Amino acid sequence: MEKLSITTIQTDLHWENREANLNMFTEKIRSIEGNTHVVVLPEMFATGFTMKPEQYAETMEGTAVSWMRMMAKEKNIILAGSLSIKEGEEFFNRFIWMLPNGQQGQYDKRHCFTLGGEDEHYSPGSKRVIASVGGWRINLQICYDLRFPVWARQQTQPDPEQEPSPEYDLIINVANWPEKRSHHWKTLLQARAIENQSYVVGVNRVGLDGNGLNHSGDSMVIDPFGEILYHCSAKEEINTAVLEKSKLEEIRGKFGFWKDGDPFMIIS
Repeated sequence: MEKLSITTIQTDLHWENREANLNMFTEKIRSIEGNTHVVVLPEMFATGFTMKPEQYAETMEGTAVSWMRMMAKEKNIILAGSLSIKEGEEFFNRFIWMLPNGQQGQYDKRHCFTLGGEDEHYSPGSKRVIASVGGWRINLQICYDLRFPVWARQQTQPDPEQEPSPEYDLIINVANWPEKRSHHWKTLLQARAIENQSYVVGVNRVGLDGNGLNHSGDSMVIDPFGEILYHCSAKEEINTAVLEKSKLEEIRGKFGFWKDGDPFMIIS
């Protein structure tokens, strides 16, 4: 697939109110005009960045996951975003990649945000997840993961019958990143695109959360050369960006920096 359409929804969230958030996102998703391949929602889109998973987490058979399945089928899209999920006796900040046929991928946030006490309530994930659609390979990440470049670092995947190639083409990071550190967010998103020669899509929320922290959004789409294709600050907005495989291949072909990367192994 030469072109991949990504729709980002930057919005305020109703604090720890699943029903209100799902109703709000239903309206926003149904308002999207034209075709799009992937719709991306912020981190913990059903509750906000809650540290009360005992009260607000759900299982993979819960209301918000079922809602994702319904909306993906209705709009014939991949619906992506993270939820507070209970599995056994543990809680995870889980990125769910919901396909229109009801199948799903999932990635558990590796780096729990210690400054906000996330590590006291949620268990960290242990593996990276690369999703795919139409030949595009997509690295799923959540908020604080952005600060750890090794976790996002491109690895070449040798094929015995072909030249080595980069591991993925796009990073999607969903977040509840506060305004007071928005400079870090914007800078690191660009850095991940440049160093990995990958498209990057960052989707953040706006508004005050239940802890009194303000969020300026600053959702962005960045090309593999680090150029900003889309940026929205301090307001609610739905945007669709079209990513081009030919542009990705042109940049990687002309500037083959990825070939000179150091081999490494991530040990969980």
